Amino acid sequence: MTWHSYLLFCGASLVLCVSPGPDMVYLLSRCVAQGRRAGVVAALGINTGSYVHLLAAVTGLSAILATSAAAFTVVKWIGAAYLVFLGIRVLTGQSKPLTISGEGLRGADLKAVFWQGFLSDALNPKVALFFLALLPQFLPAGSAHHLADLLLLGITCIVIGLAFNLCLALASARVTSGLRRQPRAAGWLQRGMGAIFVGIGVSIAAEHP
Repeated sequence: MTWHSYLLFCGASLVLCVSPGPDMVYLLSRCVAQGRRAGVVAALGINTGSYVHLLAAVTGLSAILATSAAAFTVVKWIGAAYLVFLGIRVLTGQSKPLTISGEGLRGADLKAVFWQGFLSDALNPKVALFFLALLPQFLPAGSAHHLADLLLLGITCIVIGLAFNLCLALASARVTSGLRRQPRAAGWLQRGMGAIFVGIGVSIAAEHP
């Protein structure tokens, strides 16, 4: 894997983490309800749940690649098409203001906060599909170390997500007030995410005329 591809993946992962979604809403809601400490624990739970999807994606993709390079190429193209579909859906859809509230989340101990964050991410099928669609796009063609490359990419994405979520929890008061005052900001971030999805998918078509 080249440094260019790896840094491109890191940039894409960062933008995707910054884009608002259910995990961000849960984390900020915990901060509103119970403070920054609960937000940090929620971040740890969410990111631990991501390893479930990473393990499933790496296991499945490695098995496909070991069986047939052609089959892996098909999976890669399907994943690219899925990313383009998601991107267009985000770009053409109307973003709704984020609802960040601590109502209904009060009274939970930190252990419960962690496991709720873990299950929220681990049981989300959209996250599983995202890992399956994104990771193959950055896997070098003919790589002799595909398992190591997939793990490197997946863990990199999760670590970036953890760092961002921890910063988000620590700056929760400013972030929540900012999103409430400027709901359009969330919409622009989501459009940026959509553009990245489309760009990744189109790049695959450009590489394989």
